[in-house]
Amino acid sequence: MLPVDEDTVQFVSALLAADRRRRRTRPKRRALGCYRQAVLVLRWLLDGTRLAQLAADNAIGRSTAYRYLHEGIDVLAERAPGLRGALLAARAAGYAHVTVDGTLIRTDRCHVPGPTARTDRSGRQVDLWWSGKHAAHGGNVQVIAAPDGWPIWTSPVRPGREHDTTALRTHPEALPLLAEWTDAEHAALADLGYEGEREALTTPIKHSAERRLTADERCVNLLHAAVRAPAERGNSLLKTSFKALRRVSLCPWRIGAITAAALVLLHHMHDRTT
Repeated sequence: MLPVDEDTVQFVSALLAADRRRRRTRPKRRALGCYRQAVLVLRWLLDGTRLAQLAADNAIGRSTAYRYLHEGIDVLAERAPGLRGALLAARAAGYAHVTVDGTLIRTDRCHVPGPTARTDRSGRQVDLWWSGKHAAHGGNVQVIAAPDGWPIWTSPVRPGREHDTTALRTHPEALPLLAEWTDAEHAALADLGYEGEREALTTPIKHSAERRLTADERCVNLLHAAVRAPAERGNSLLKTSFKALRRVSLCPWRIGAITAAALVLLHHMHDRTT
């Protein structure tokens, strides 16, 4: 039993059917029809069902199951909103601010050497996908959410070793569009992980050993934290709704497409985009 209604299955099935028509796939040349393929994709995303189990349940080979899964992820990810469209929709909805936050999507992939020869405390070379902050392997995905924490945009994935600011800077359109969004009536709120981008983002005032914060500055930080707090709901909403995002066993570079596919499904399931 899938934890979604029939309309969601039909939605994914229609996307797969349109993709097959675009590819000019001949009738009765696939082991599974669009409906059964949609169920396979949803079982993996929602319940985190192993591919071996999905292949056995549908009497197909594992390689075929992987191919069907990647097709489903791609057709969903193609419908994910772009950042410019998401910010325009947020402005049209009357939001005074959006929130920017990074989340780590864990992965169990094998060790991949990082781009530098830097080593950790044990003398091993730092892994490309290792996040020292979370002490786990994973991919960094940036999430922009509405004031109540509803996710409206997710970024492509970056290796878990990258800091949030570095990951956001890697997406060339992100900071310019956020700077364009920011004006006297609109703001993009972020935590101190983005303190180097104050032109586009509003971050708390950082405390330093040389100077203590004044009472007014502490009040500003408290207000900032209270307004930004619901942003954490966006990350948790994606991970609690889709078990596949709790630990991805596919190639880590697919995490961005998987998260985008989950965002499209979340918007459809709740009939809400902003």
